Amino acid sequence: VQLQASGGGLVQAGGSLTLSCAASGNFFAMDDVRWFRQFPGKSRALVAAITGGGSPTYGDSVKGRFTLSRDNSKWTVWLRMNNLKPEDTGYYLCVAKIRDSEDAYEREYWGQGTLVTVSS
Repeated sequence: VQLQASGGGLVQAGGSLTLSCAASGNFFAMDDVRWFRQFPGKSRALVAAITGGGSPTYGDSVKGRFTLSRDNSKWTVWLRMNNLKPEDTGYYLCVAKIRDSEDAYEREYWGQGTLVTVSS
C-alpha cells in the first residue's frame, strides 16, 4: 500500500490550493484520513480529518477556509484550502487508516509531505 500526497505549491495570501491524498495498492478500504501541518522547528498540528463515511472535522485555525472531501471509488481525499494565510505555510502530511480486509485491523500509513508556502 502506498499513500501519495500532492498539490502543494507557492501561493499568495488569499489564494487557494487543493491537496490530494491517494491510496494505491492491494487493500480493502481506506478509513479515517487526517492531514497534519508541520514546519521545521515547530510541532506537528492536526489540520483536518475525515472519516471513512465522509464526515469532516477541522482545526479552529482553518474552519471556514478549508474543506475536506473524498471519493472512495478512487480512495482519494482532497483538502481544498481557500483564503490561505502565511501561517498556513508548512509541510502537509496525510495519514490514513487502511484495512487489508473487511475484518482486519486498521494499519496507519503516512504519505510524504507536500510543501505549501503562502507569501504575504
